[in-house]
Amino acid sequence: MPKNKGKGGKNRKRGKNEADDEKRELIFKEDGQEYAQVIRMLGNGRCEAMCIDGTKRLCHIRGKMHKKVWIAAGDIILVGLRDYQDDKADVIMKYMPDEARLLKAYGELPETTRLNEGVAGGIDEDDDGAGDDYIEFEDEDIDKI
Repeated sequence: MPKNKGKGGKNRKRGKNEADDEKRELIFKEDGQEYAQVIRMLGNGRCEAMCIDGTKRLCHIRGKMHKKVWIAAGDIILVGLRDYQDDKADVIMKYMPDEARLLKAYGELPETTRLNEGVAGGIDEDDDGAGDDYIEFEDEDIDKI
């Protein structure tokens, strides 16, 4: 049998759950950066995000965050815009839910942005007929079936 010459396996690469960023400083956007909400994950370290300026961009998750910071649909992220490609951007950081609420309170995010939703798409979406999903049947209708 061969000797184990490595320093560990998959679990070592995964690392510990580093919760040292619980009380981190809130980072605001600078020039060349924009806030965005993830619409859907595409795989291969990429996601589709709707930026606050109204542009849908293909975002690439940087290597420092890859497999360490999990990004899901509906998360608020900070993206770095590219000078040479307007439809693509790079994910710089992911905001925790409490940080996203603070950004909304400071006026950095528009009021129409939905924060704690599982599925994004709440940037320009209006829910006028929210209660029209149910159909009521009378007793006579049930007897006919």
